[in-house]
Amino acid sequence: MAEKNSQNQVPDTGHEWDGIRELTNPPPRWWTIAFYLSAIWVVVYFIIYPSIPLATDHTKGVIGWTAIGEYKEAVAKNDAIRQPYLDKLETMSAQEIINDPEMLNFANSSTKALFGDNCAACHGSNGQGIAGMFPVLLDDDWLFGGTVSDIATSIASGRKGNMPAHDLDDAQINLLTDFVIAASTGQATQEGWDAYQAAGCFACHGADAKGNKWMGSANLTDAIWRFGSDRESVMRTIKYGVNQDGVDGTQNGVMPAFGDKLSENDIKLLTVKVWSLGGGQSE
Repeated sequence: MAEKNSQNQVPDTGHEWDGIRELTNPPPRWWTIAFYLSAIWVVVYFIIYPSIPLATDHTKGVIGWTAIGEYKEAVAKNDAIRQPYLDKLETMSAQEIINDPEMLNFANSSTKALFGDNCAACHGSNGQGIAGMFPVLLDDDWLFGGTVSDIATSIASGRKGNMPAHDLDDAQINLLTDFVIAASTGQATQEGWDAYQAAGCFACHGADAKGNKWMGSANLTDAIWRFGSDRESVMRTIKYGVNQDGVDGTQNGVMPAFGDKLSENDIKLLTVKVWSLGGGQSE
């Protein structure tokens, strides 16, 4: 019986390592074909697309395609789709936009970049806020009111919280701290309410402790907190106040004004966005 060709009959390169010879078998035919086809495709690509850098320029390719050209074409198409909505937006108030489902959808979908550039740094990319530092926009709790006009004013003119530092003894501070924590869950005692009245807190937060949007005072009867719900944070707010110049330990609560930075349309769009995020109130 004739023996089959063995590995020893195949020419080698003369290289051997650890008993393994480097043979000179030709590559498979499919691999050779694919190699030459890929080389041909490189030449074709160089002819069709801009590919070869020159001293001060580059080859343009026969179709004249460029990435920036494709980008500008896409932007132009997008602008053409948006323009009718933008034209309509010019003639509508924020409330009218909210009342129009199609325009409301456009406003909310087109303000992602606007919100990200101007609001997300403090309020988070989705309006989730930062605990103890910046308010949440996703809830329906509003310090300065949640109507369309209230929100527009907050964005255009800014807001600055104000709460005086209370010069009270430790017993009174502790009693008020207990009251505020208990009131948030509806469990405040009569003693706590008496301390609340005696300290004059009702002048800003109201007799029912539900706050006053005209003063930006917080609702103390819900479980939503501006500067934190832990005892230390509550006591600090009562003792040192909010935005009190020259008072060490005072809480900071300032919303910058965007009226000089943003256009009227931008403020209108952001008003609609914020109103939609947090269960905006009716006028």
